[in-house]
Amino acid sequence: MSGKELKILTNRFDKIDPASIDDYINTGGYKALKKALEMPREEIIKQVKASNLRGRGGAAFPTGIKLESVYKEREAQKYLVCNADEGEPGNFKDRFLIENDPHQVIEGMIICAFAVGSSKGYIYVRGEYDKPISLLKTAIEQAKAKNFLGGGILGTSFNFELEVRTGAGAYVCGEEFALIESIEGKSGKPRFKPPFPTMVGVFNKPTLLNNVETYSNIPYIINEGGEKFAAIGTPSSSGTRLISLSGNVNNKGLFEVPFGVSIREIIDLLGKGIPNGRKIKMVQLAGASGPIIPENMLDLRIDYKEMADNNLSLGSGAIIVIDDRFDVLDIVYRIAKFFEHESCGKCTPCRNGNKQLVKIIKKFVTKTATEKDLSRLDILINVMTQASLCGLGQAAPTAIATTMKYFNEDYLGGICENEKAVAIGG
Repeated sequence: MSGKELKILTNRFDKIDPASIDDYINTGGYKALKKALEMPREEIIKQVKASNLRGRGGAAFPTGIKLESVYKEREAQKYLVCNADEGEPGNFKDRFLIENDPHQVIEGMIICAFAVGSSKGYIYVRGEYDKPISLLKTAIEQAKAKNFLGGGILGTSFNFELEVRTGAGAYVCGEEFALIESIEGKSGKPRFKPPFPTMVGVFNKPTLLNNVETYSNIPYIINEGGEKFAAIGTPSSSGTRLISLSGNVNNKGLFEVPFGVSIREIIDLLGKGIPNGRKIKMVQLAGASGPIIPENMLDLRIDYKEMADNNLSLGSGAIIVIDDRFDVLDIVYRIAKFFEHESCGKCTPCRNGNKQLVKIIKKFVTKTATEKDLSRLDILINVMTQASLCGLGQAAPTAIATTMKYFNEDYLGGICENEKAVAIGG
């Protein structure tokens, strides 16, 4: 599979009309739901656990454990939520999934709702996604007409209603509790945890929350079995991964690869290399909140363990290629400005920390920084990653932290001339 796609989630792309439920059904759609409705709920959960599917967002939490946790809650009312907010710059996989195969995520949600005993679900979509919103609403109505949604689904006693909710452009609403607050009609700000959504989520009821890519894997797992899914990829990372490839590559786009493919293979074989024969300066993984690595690290494989062993994360699957025309400090300054704008302001480490990051990085950009500013960045990054309430504040300094590690000479170059000798140790 070296560098080549393996199409499971994207198998129907360009083969069906995404606005047609009949096209979806004629290519095997809702077959998994029919099968799942005849299975004990425990068996569905067992198959998902056997698949070793992990959430296709930043945390990569085992999906089967989430399912089991919500299933075991004894509340009469449980909720299901799909995070399609996708506000992370550089990520567009969920949009592509919805625009090309909206029924796949809906089928995955219905199966999960049956497994955990939920009767109500929400798909939370970022407000700018006009086409995906329209397609999802149409798909839900079509599914109701075919009795895949609503009351007494396919002649069973299972009832499940699904509703689309739209965000208003807040990056923080990609965080699970900020998203839940927004669904409830409140300002999108994180909550303290624990308790986690599996126990106390939407309207304080047990809630299963996953993103579009995660739910979209469920029909395949039910149809083919958890063990077959687990056999794809690597021992620590099963299945395929959707990669949003952008930046300075000849062939930008969405690609589906099995785990185990290297970053370099994705860029060279699927991205067709760098335009105009230029060299790669750096690559950002996961999006704006992700690490920035140098060219000599591109042989790392798309694998949870291998990434973690190098203190890296692929997040939601973005790979942003940046060639040698661009300045490291300028890139991280723009990222710092983005997070300063997007902080919800609820906690001090993120609210004030991002403002201070912008001020300090600007000094390096203008070459007015001092040796002490390097120490200040270290201290500030440590406080934000350890003490911020949610993932926004915890991940906001990631690009700065990794460029300080891998591109230290650029920071030294931002120190004013009379400080350089001290900083270098002269």
